[in-house]
Amino acid sequence: MREDALPEERLAALLALLPPAPKSWVEAAKQLPAARAQIDGIVARAERDAEYRARLISDLERALTVDGIEPTPSLRRELERRLEAD
Repeated sequence: MREDALPEERLAALLALLPPAPKSWVEAAKQLPAARAQIDGIVARAERDAEYRARLISDLERALTVDGIEPTPSLRRELERRLEAD
């Protein structure tokens, strides 16, 4: 690496030395946009529909299951955080 390299070039050279990300990380990153959209949709519906929001707050797992959504731990955590903040 050249001593007079720009900071961006130095960073790029250093990053190139790292091993590739594990496949599981890459797959998880690919799923993030869909998961965020699903969460945003659930929260938006809860903001529009007080009855739905009450069901989510009362029994989140059951409300999601009734809607055909798998209540994964990460989904439950994020929805609890978002619904609590509203």
